[in-house]
Amino acid sequence: MPAHLRVSSRHRTPGPARTPLTDASANARATATLAGRRVGTVVATSGVAVSLTAVPASAAQPAESSAGILDLNALAGARALASAAPSAVAPVTATWSFDVPGATAVLPPLPPPVVEEAAARPDGPAARSSRRTEPTEPQELTAVGAPVPQSANGSAVVAVASGLVGVPYVYGGTTPSGFDCSGFTSHVYAQVGITIPRTSTAQRDAGTVVPRDQAQPGDLIWSPGHIAIYAGDNLQVDAPVPGKTVQIREIWQSAPLFVRIG
Repeated sequence: MPAHLRVSSRHRTPGPARTPLTDASANARATATLAGRRVGTVVATSGVAVSLTAVPASAAQPAESSAGILDLNALAGARALASAAPSAVAPVTATWSFDVPGATAVLPPLPPPVVEEAAARPDGPAARSSRRTEPTEPQELTAVGAPVPQSANGSAVVAVASGLVGVPYVYGGTTPSGFDCSGFTSHVYAQVGITIPRTSTAQRDAGTVVPRDQAQPGDLIWSPGHIAIYAGDNLQVDAPVPGKTVQIREIWQSAPLFVRIG
């Protein structure tokens, strides 16, 4: 048979069987051999270093478990040290307190009171206030009654009316304590025995209207909203308005009616 057609009958001797466990052991041995020194591992819970010894390949250990040995004795010692270490436990209800020295506040003295100059002046606020509180003197009242005008020619109505001069005006008044215009005229006529209505319009209608040049003292003088007694010589006696008193004055109405009663 030609040489290039011969097949070699030699075969490679099969090696040992490989498994994941054998591969892991081989890797561990290689790592330990390269390191050749001790590696320290820190245990966080106790602070004690526990040693992990890398075993060389020549050590008398089985091939499958020669990767490394954990020092269990050192770990037990670390646990013992952690258990024996002093510890402080605070209860849930614990509170913190601080000693604070006492402090006293000292205020500066108050300044003396300031007296306003205006209060001392005669025209200052204090002086004006004192003047307001002083009792005022009573005002002099107008004397009731007045001389009968000479132009009255002895008219009894004008004489009674003149005797009531000075009585204050009072709305709705019909007595010498106070009169309104028609209350005054009705009261005066009543004093001479003549009864006339209460209101000014009714009094106008109760008599006879006469021309002004024929009017006589004692006649009524009517104008819208007001009534008076004629005293002769362009004079009249009446109770004017609130704030005034019965008075004798000139006829001021522009076109009054003269009314004669009886």
